[in-house]
Amino acid sequence: MLRRLLAEREIFPPGGTAFAVTPALREAYASGDDEELAEVAMAEAARAALRLIAAEREDLTDSVEEALEPPGDADAAPAPGSGAHGGPVYRRAVIAADVSGAKLRPDLDDAVVKLSGPIPYDRIASVHVDLAEAEPEVAKAVDVIDAADLGDEDAEFVLGDAEDHQLAWYANQELAFLVELL
Repeated sequence: MLRRLLAEREIFPPGGTAFAVTPALREAYASGDDEELAEVAMAEAARAALRLIAAEREDLTDSVEEALEPPGDADAAPAPGSGAHGGPVYRRAVIAADVSGAKLRPDLDDAVVKLSGPIPYDRIASVHVDLAEAEPEVAKAVDVIDAADLGDEDAEFVLGDAEDHQLAWYANQELAFLVELL
């Protein structure tokens, strides 16, 4: 998605789903200023990034399986992972942008909004991405994100290991450099 943003100079998240400081989020926290609530929304977006990585990995796995000769010979396929052989990069990425016209979606979660259209590049304030050392924990978290959502305590612990990694901050002007490094 970051490469597409760089090439097309705009981005539209899957389903238009984004995260923001909403009235419902403010109400859910007894205290906290806008900066603290923005961190909560960013953490929710980072967790959603795990689902995007899982979907990318599944799409790649399906593509590899379809290309195998004979069908089902898993030993012939390169394993997705850390960008090798076109596999996913196990780093969460969150794009912070100034947008208007987002529709509140408290039915999904307190910080969820639905965007009405793509976000142009010039509205992007920053990009936040895991550093390389987070990849092993992020890969494990991708494996258990659904179980964690369903209340599995062991999965939640694995997810916490990934979430302990702070996302690095990049200005939108640094996006080309960042994409090269991934």
